Amino acid sequence: MHVFITGVAGFIGSTAAKMLLDQGHQVSGIDNLNDYYDPALKQARLNIMQDYEQFSFTQGGIEERGLLMGLFAQGFDAVIHLAAQAGVRYSIDNPRAYLEANLIGTFELLEAARAHPPKHMLLASTSSAYGANTDMPYSETQKADHQMSFYAVTKKSNESMAHSYAHLFDLPITMFRFFTVYGPRGRPDMAPYKFTHAIANGRAIDVYNHGNMRRDFTYVTDLVRALVMLIETPPIKDQPLGAFDSLSPVAPYRVVNIGNNDPVELGDFIAAIEQALGVEAVKNYMDMQPGDVPATWADTTLLQALTQYKPNTDIKTGVTAFVAWYRDYYQAKDTATTT
Repeated sequence: MHVFITGVAGFIGSTAAKMLLDQGHQVSGIDNLNDYYDPALKQARLNIMQDYEQFSFTQGGIEERGLLMGLFAQGFDAVIHLAAQAGVRYSIDNPRAYLEANLIGTFELLEAARAHPPKHMLLASTSSAYGANTDMPYSETQKADHQMSFYAVTKKSNESMAHSYAHLFDLPITMFRFFTVYGPRGRPDMAPYKFTHAIANGRAIDVYNHGNMRRDFTYVTDLVRALVMLIETPPIKDQPLGAFDSLSPVAPYRVVNIGNNDPVELGDFIAAIEQALGVEAVKNYMDMQPGDVPATWADTTLLQALTQYKPNTDIKTGVTAFVAWYRDYYQAKDTATTT
């Protein structure tokens, strides 16, 4: 296949690109390499792909009018749309970044697909779309009408935008809602990285909601493996798998959770980092942050029905791999700085 990935220098995008390249597929990608977090980490991820002849890269913003239209003219078998302004808390202070990247950028993507239709489009949403829902595990057939952050609002809006294009132009689209992804080359603005970086450097960590948080932590390789499998299962209108299927009644469109189906107490996750580092954390217990939710938990019935796969990396294994990467990456950076 020829697969196009937006946000290809990102955490999930680069992992997906490498998996597809290793399977022998051709991958084209785009990323603006912005400075929301250290661009050197994004470049390090890109460097992994540069040795593959079947990889091509375009630097640019997906919201730039006409840029994606020109790229889509190549003809893609599948599209994985991961480019977005991420982060719940950053969206409170910088909402315009989310408007431009998440809404206008996704509009440009859908217009390009309308002109040059792929066989299947997979667009990233988020577990944050479930918002104020309290019934768990979260199921794709639940209503999701009360988002808690502007970030979540933009991603839920992406779902509605995509559904309209699927209906109007018969574009097969799968929206995937992923749950607290972590692993090697992870984003520095996310809790696993923040905790590890602080503990490794002898600084206290902020533990919100006084530690009364549960997250369906999903190891990045598990998520990407599920995502690659989903490429082969485009939604077909009027062919639901059962009552649990979120397939639209009027379009080749569905929403799929990708999670570990196993919520973990925040304290247990921190303990796994402490064990991997061999250091005990100093903890500042704090109130809940605006826009956050106390728990997430994915029902993965639909994912398993579509792919016969269930993410299964346990916290100890995943955290150990992340900490090993973290140490190698920063040791290499420190060596490069001193020499």
